[in-house]
This record gives sequence, structure tokens and C-alpha cells, in this order.
Amino acid sequence: MTMEKPVKISIRHLYKIFGDNPKAALADVLAGMSKSELLAKRQHVLGLSDINIDMRQGETTVIMGLSGSGKSTLIRHFNRLIEPTSGEVLVDGTDVLSLDEGRLRDLRRKTMSMVFQKFALLPHHTVLANAGMAQATQGVPRASWEPEAQRWLERVGLGGYGTRYPHQLSGGMQQRVGIARALTSNSGIMLMDEAFSALDPLIRTDMQDLLIELQRELHKTIIFISHDLDEALKLADHLVILKDGIVVQQGEPQHILLNPSDPYIEAFIGDINRARVLRVRSVMTDDLTSDDIAGQVNADDNLEHVLALSGGDATRRYRVMRGDKPVGTLEMAALIRALVPKRAA
Repeated sequence: MTMEKPVKISIRHLYKIFGDNPKAALADVLAGMSKSELLAKRQHVLGLSDINIDMRQGETTVIMGLSGSGKSTLIRHFNRLIEPTSGEVLVDGTDVLSLDEGRLRDLRRKTMSMVFQKFALLPHHTVLANAGMAQATQGVPRASWEPEAQRWLERVGLGGYGTRYPHQLSGGMQQRVGIARALTSNSGIMLMDEAFSALDPLIRTDMQDLLIELQRELHKTIIFISHDLDEALKLADHLVILKDGIVVQQGEPQHILLNPSDPYIEAFIGDINRARVLRVRSVMTDDLTSDDIAGQVNADDNLEHVLALSGGDATRRYRVMRGDKPVGTLEMAALIRALVPKRAA
């Protein structure tokens, strides 16, 4: 049994109301007033309502939802770019809302880095200077931060581009500079707000693969905002789905796909290619006694791979392996049932 990783960021009973008198409006919300009623009667907007999320160290938490769901509002509370109306934002057990200006500045410079959708590079600085910006603003001498910035530029595939300027790079290359800048800061937490959504599909896929590769090596605590379900399912260890400022469901992505808690989630995941996303570990049994085994599959193989392997034979049974160790059995009948969405079933 795998031990759970420690909680790095904890959001507790977080509310955000936009308007002239949010505290008074909060009392109405706590008394049961809906978002639409609040807007109609008080002309206040309920941005976030009673958000509770634990984000574990070394994992990627993806917060997703449609436009207006509150996801970008939420991520801006982590480093207090937005002040909440009520609630707690705990980082390593310390409430971010209690920090004075100096400690908050340290949090933003040293504990958290942010990768933006629009790249946010300084056009009059070279690629190398942009990559080293976080350390430079901390007063670290150039002789100290430059080798680190150069190392991360090479790591994200931009070795040799340090003397160029942002306008000389493609969009995907500029976003790589943004990631190198976040990595050069040496912060344990990376906030990524729709970081890849402005990129062309092929470049976006490359950037997702790069992030997965870096995360395997670095084990950062990543908070990634997305409106794209395929992207979320590809990146997330923990998936949080928002609607109208409320957490509708959260958990391990495979579990959400197989156990949608709400009609909204069922509709949300209805068009996903389940064979490409679902993994063998999610539909196998723990039984190791079965015989008549057609072959072996890996616990992290997707179901599309197993379908191809089986040649469409629904009677086959496979031994499931994790490395060299058998961990269960996969029945093709169970695999096929998992491909049928609950709403269709």
C-alpha cells in the first residue's frame, strides 16, 4: 500500500464575493442565498463558494471547469493576488492570509512560482535574463543565477537561445522560457494558469509531455488550471472540477471517470475517449489465482492498448504487472463495461 504524501497546500472554507459589501453578502450566502439570487438582489457576484481542497506535495493538482467556473480566481488566492472574503489558504500549515507584506513577498519569490497563459516575458530582456528573473529580483548576483538559468533553458530545449529576445521566439518557445524561469526560482510550488491554452495543438501536446517528464524528475507541487478535459486527465494526479464557483467533484481522475458523482460530471466526461484515458489498474481485479491467461499487460497501460492486443476477443484474460510483480487480473468483459459511460448504461 502506497503512503499518502503530505499536504502542501490546504484550502479551507474559501469564499470570494465580488461587490461593494462582500461581508454582508457573505452572510446572505451562508443563510442559503443562491448565486443568481445574490446577483439579482444584492448586485454581488459569488465567485467561490466553500472551497475545500488538499493538494499534496510532489503531485499535480489540476483545477478545471468551463469559463466562469472560478478556476483562475481560485489559483490567485494561493499567493494572495486576490484576497478572499472568508476562509483559509494554508501552505505548509501557515495561513497565507496572516502574512505581512515582507513574508508575502518572500512567498511569491521563493515558495511559489507562476507560469502565465500570456507568457509574461519582459521584451527588453534576453531569454537568459528572463529565465533568471526570479533570482535576480531576490538580489542574487548574476554570476550565481546565470548558470542555473542556462541549465534550465537547456533542460527545456532552449540551449543556445539565451542571447535572443522574446519576440524572436515562437509561442511554444516563449512558454518554455516561462517554465525555465519558474524552475530557476527553485520554488517547491508551481502555479500554472492556463499555461498551454494559447498554444497550437501540436505544441501544446509537446509542452504537456515536457511537463510530465520534468515532474517525474523534480516532484514539484504543481497547481495547473485548465478548461480542457483531455489535458486535465493527462496531467492530473488529483482533479478538481468546478462549476459556478463550487467544487462539484474531486479525486483521482480515473475514479472520477468511472464514478461520476453528478449529472453535470456525467455530461462533462461524456465525449471523452475512455479507451485512451482509462488505465488497466482502474478496471483490474486483485485476483492472482486465475488461469487461462492470454498474456501480460502493465497496470498503467491504457485500455486502447489492451483492445489492440486482444484483437477484439472479449473472452480473454490478462495478468496485470507492475514492473516484474503481478498485481491483478484483467477480464476483457470488465474492460468493455468500463468503456460504456454511466449515462449511456
